[in-house]
Amino acid sequence: MRIAQVSPLFESVPPKLYGGTERVVSYLTEELVAQGHDVTLFASADSVTTARLSPVCDRSLRLDRGCVDQMAHHVRQIEEVYRRVNDFDVLHFHIDYLHYPVSSRIGAARLTTLHGRLDLSDLPPLYRAFPREPVVSISDAQRTPMPWLNWQSTIYHGLPNRLLRFRPGQGKYLAFLGRISPEKRPDRAIELAQRTGFPLKIAAKVDRADKEYYEARIKPLLKDNPIVEYIGEIGEAEKGSFLGDAAGLLFPIDWPEPFGLVMIEAMACGTPVLAWRGGSVPEIIDDGVTGFIVDDMEQAEAALGDLVTLDRRRCRATFEERFSASRMARDYIEAYRRVSWATGEKESAAAAS
Repeated sequence: MRIAQVSPLFESVPPKLYGGTERVVSYLTEELVAQGHDVTLFASADSVTTARLSPVCDRSLRLDRGCVDQMAHHVRQIEEVYRRVNDFDVLHFHIDYLHYPVSSRIGAARLTTLHGRLDLSDLPPLYRAFPREPVVSISDAQRTPMPWLNWQSTIYHGLPNRLLRFRPGQGKYLAFLGRISPEKRPDRAIELAQRTGFPLKIAAKVDRADKEYYEARIKPLLKDNPIVEYIGEIGEAEKGSFLGDAAGLLFPIDWPEPFGLVMIEAMACGTPVLAWRGGSVPEIIDDGVTGFIVDDMEQAEAALGDLVTLDRRRCRATFEERFSASRMARDYIEAYRRVSWATGEKESAAAAS
């Protein structure tokens, strides 16, 4: 198939440091190419891919200090995609709803993966204005706020099998990886470490929007704290050792997480996950097998001792069975074919009338 992958421009594909959506776009794009498809990636020019790259801006917008209006680049990206619409069998968007005013008026086969939370009050009126746009969820839980959307399927994220190496050791610390933000609850991770005496390493970025939270709530907890080490933001090269050498990953979320890529990254290393119940967590973690799901700090403290006894090889095997990039790509090809067939049927019906 001739496939257009349309990525957000905030990060390169793959990202240099933190970045969930663009990282998934990279894994999917590379696997589609490996499976023999003709893929064009619309992304920033500093992206690295085996697909045909159609650059929209010189560098990722988050790292471009000269960028003032990020939306201007995305509008130009949408124009470029639809200028070339006849070059593709299907358009796959990862930019939320930005393209809807155009895509709803042009009969191209298309699919949008929704990567973010959908429980925001601003969203239902917008999605009701575009009820026919075909969308994919990244977990069943993500659909809960708007079950009436034109859902095509739920397709879990996947990683290349060789991206992260299995590490059989039991690990000497707990790991927290991601963002310092209220919904990710790094304060819970710090509290659990202090309660149990288990060393904690935090590798996380601080977005501009979360800087006040970090300064007021998290930074004081790190000061003169011998049991917690704050590493800061890390890149892909450091992730394998950071997760693989950990006894367990802490995922103490306090929001309806749509997926949580770090959970399957940990599993790929053989590292079990201790996660608070919410959003996609019960779909990703097999309780008692690849980790434990808890509802409060007391349950987390009780589960921590058993976390290190879980079979790390089983964690890795579960990753390979359920969360590989090859499985993700096959699922998307099936979805592409469905929307392509549906678009063709509509065009035939319109021509007949």
